[in-house]
Amino acid sequence: MLSKTCKSAIKAVVYLCSKYGSGENASIKEVADVINASEHTVGKLLQTLVKQDIIKSLKGPTGGFYISKTQQNQPIINIVEAIDGKEIFKECGLGLSQCSAKHPCPIHNGYKEVRESLEKLFREKNVLSLCEPVNNGLAYLIG
Repeated sequence: MLSKTCKSAIKAVVYLCSKYGSGENASIKEVADVINASEHTVGKLLQTLVKQDIIKSLKGPTGGFYISKTQQNQPIINIVEAIDGKEIFKECGLGLSQCSAKHPCPIHNGYKEVRESLEKLFREKNVLSLCEPVNNGLAYLIG
């Protein structure tokens, strides 16, 4: 359901959140290394996230990317919608353009339930709630 870029964006934001206490900014290369993604992809997605006010950036020798205290409390759905768009939770599971309750694909009903459940999860979970298990060693960003 989520694009690879969107998954990378979520991991990048969670990583920036994990660095919050140190007060350090992260470079594109650092984020790319930690989440195991290409620098090119990470650079583009971080700029998109800055434009959507999901994260912040600073220019200059001590510059880089970081997340504010307020941004830590935003729901994960903000990241998903910034990268994959708002329509992702309305799309057909098989990619049909005409899928609906009146004209369903073979997996319509089951996929609709899963899609709605995932959307609910992303609305309820915030960045900090994903960051805490990572900081405590209970969850990981790479594997």
